[in-house]
Amino acid sequence: MEYRIKDISLADKGKKKIEWAEANMPVLLSLKNKFKESKPLKDLVVGGCLHVTKETAVLTKTLAAAGATIAWSGCNPLSTSDDIAASLVKDEELSVFASRGVSTSEYYEDIYSVLKFNPDITIDDGADLTIEFHKTFDKYGKNIIGGTEETTTGVLRLKALEKTSKLSYPIVAVNDAETKHDFDNVYGTGQSALDGIIRATNVLIAGKSVVVAGYGHVGKGIASRARGLGASVIVTEIDPINALKARMDGFIVATMDEAALIGDLFITSTGCKDVIVGSHIEKMKNGVILANAGHFNVEISIEEINGMAKSSKHVNENVEQFVLKNDAKVNVIGEGRLVNLVAAEGHPSEVMDMSFANQFLSVINLVNNKGKFENKIYEIDRDQDLLIAGLKLEAMGIKIDKLSEVQNKYLSEYGEGT
Repeated sequence: MEYRIKDISLADKGKKKIEWAEANMPVLLSLKNKFKESKPLKDLVVGGCLHVTKETAVLTKTLAAAGATIAWSGCNPLSTSDDIAASLVKDEELSVFASRGVSTSEYYEDIYSVLKFNPDITIDDGADLTIEFHKTFDKYGKNIIGGTEETTTGVLRLKALEKTSKLSYPIVAVNDAETKHDFDNVYGTGQSALDGIIRATNVLIAGKSVVVAGYGHVGKGIASRARGLGASVIVTEIDPINALKARMDGFIVATMDEAALIGDLFITSTGCKDVIVGSHIEKMKNGVILANAGHFNVEISIEEINGMAKSSKHVNENVEQFVLKNDAKVNVIGEGRLVNLVAAEGHPSEVMDMSFANQFLSVINLVNNKGKFENKIYEIDRDQDLLIAGLKLEAMGIKIDKLSEVQNKYLSEYGEGT
């Protein structure tokens, strides 16, 4: 076992958090119990690059119970829970290379520490591990079977790689599963992003003008939760269909130039860079709060804010206040990184239960069908989505109707009309 973590003495604290998560992730626990005897991942290395949270810990424990050797790094410099990393090393004897607050060079050193294990399977969140793997594929890629990708940004990056015909192994787009993006992205980010903002600032959301940049699954969840807390919500978009959906859902739709004049709190959720730049900042109110819920810290141009500021200070652990040359103050949460993980604990365990069940079953599928996949990006099979949804409903004690033979026949034939 190899590892690089901050402080192994934090393990007891982390273990308690992991136990709490396990109690709220019944689908993943059922899969762990199902596969712990047969161990379909025996003698295989799973190299992961995901946020090191209590929920991720439950996934790594499930993979290990199925026989896998684990090598893991964080996928964002500020998203690792050091106590969770400590518990995984001390209590589970897993190889973890992650700590909160790493530099860019340290971040990539941790990724390469994972690659040195020559993974059979990669599990990624944002595609940094997968992209670095491709750069050194001749060195570390001798065992690779396939990989998975957890988030929208990562899927977009890998689709761009696929278009160049340079994708070197099959990838399952876990993010695109209905039981992932319709729940994790919408309800998970919707709640946890607001949770992070409130923990970092303790501001009252009610009565605020909240600007949500992007109305995909993530933005939809954030806008809904902000409205539920009493905010007036303005949505900015570049996609006409998403903009129309936002308007039909009852939100104001405007350009960022227009929204910059009226917003009190801005939350970016686009997966693109330069969503908020200097020309927007100079129009904003004194005391405005900026937060990002996208995977990378490129949506808010911190570089331009620095260039416009005459001074800055940290008003607390997760909020940096910039004083602009016109004396207006701009408050940025978590360096413009993922607000729900920098300033809070990420998504609730209940919703990550489904996302990580998809991760686990996708790994099993890749292993069971080794050699049958081409070097392409694959969507989750609908049967897997339905299985996970059914297990989740069962765990919640919810029963649903089933089609009768007559109904099945009616839906499968074309003869019966008016």
